[in-house]
Amino acid sequence: MNMPEHITLCEFESREALTNSLCELIQTRLQNSINQSGRASIAFSGGSTPIPLFKQLSHAPLDWSAVTITLVDDRWVSPDHQDSNERLVKENLLQNEASASRFIGLWQENISAKEAEASCNQRLAELDTPLNTVILGMGNDGHTASLFPCAKGDLYAALASNKDCAVTNPASAPHARMTLTPKRLFNSDLRILHICGQDKLEVLKKALRENNLHTMPISIFLERPLTIYWAA
Repeated sequence: MNMPEHITLCEFESREALTNSLCELIQTRLQNSINQSGRASIAFSGGSTPIPLFKQLSHAPLDWSAVTITLVDDRWVSPDHQDSNERLVKENLLQNEASASRFIGLWQENISAKEAEASCNQRLAELDTPLNTVILGMGNDGHTASLFPCAKGDLYAALASNKDCAVTNPASAPHARMTLTPKRLFNSDLRILHICGQDKLEVLKKALRENNLHTMPISIFLERPLTIYWAA
């Protein structure tokens, strides 16, 4: 693939090799940040793709008590729900050595996503500025975080927002969502797009070709420095 100069594509022969390399990179970046400032911060996406990464990273020999972890987005469901990204992270990443880390979740009990938007922004204000690292994912419709092309007005509002998070209600997926805004995701030292499969590579090619953030929201992150980790 011919990539713009500001995008780095790292291709791997296997998903295991990708996981090993990405785990090493994240560990190094977090350790360097801890060495320099005494703390580090990272935002992760959910889904099935990062589970092997989470499990491996949980054993990394870091001072995890100096690391703050949050989510790029989450469905507005309780952490015991099977669709919860918070549950995914807690069960796979916040184990072993990484159990000592600080976690800032998005979901709040007994309140709607829209009603919780202000308090969620207050929570996220506790994060380092900028975030050390952001790990993005991507759907086959070109969405990333919970920036869905089918979310219409919610998508436009999130794209234009100066706040840290926003609510979206995608027509093509269940549950309301809380997502970090592009403004907050760009307020980071490094953004990584972690994708696997030939289908995701084709979606990436289409997004680069069309360059329309309203039909393929991943496009907004392809306009600025981005590192892509991909394996078939």
